[in-house]
Amino acid sequence: MRRLIIFFLFCALATAGFAQIDTSSYPVQRREVLDLLRRGGPAKEKSCGDLIAVGPKGDISFSRKEWVEVQAREKLVFKSFRIVPGTEIVRVYDSTCAVVNFVAEVGLTVAGKDISLKVRRLEVYHKNAGGWCMVAGQGTEVDEKMFPVKEY
Repeated sequence: MRRLIIFFLFCALATAGFAQIDTSSYPVQRREVLDLLRRGGPAKEKSCGDLIAVGPKGDISFSRKEWVEVQAREKLVFKSFRIVPGTEIVRVYDSTCAVVNFVAEVGLTVAGKDISLKVRRLEVYHKNAGGWCMVAGQGTEVDEKMFPVKEY
């Protein structure tokens, strides 16, 4: 009997690690966040003024204003931003918080040199009386040799 209980306990713990990501709860809020993403991009204000952004070199900005100043200091200009279709994962919690992950094709100029790359973005949104606001964001360049990106 003891072995049977241990076996079932082990099975329950082992399967808990393989839980599915919930991407179906709160469909209205999920649609609102996806609409905001598709209208957005680096030049669009999504933060409502309150934002923590971590850059690819580990730099941190505590507002949209600071983030824009870092881009100017680094002589970085965003030219294009396109979300790769099918890469968006949106999880909504309690209908007021959303965690979003997606891959974007980004075209930019750094110190006069054109660069294009794919970036995996993680963004956190909070819903207030005025709508959804991005409160945190971080992007990391995708190494496509290790992690190829497919369009769906």
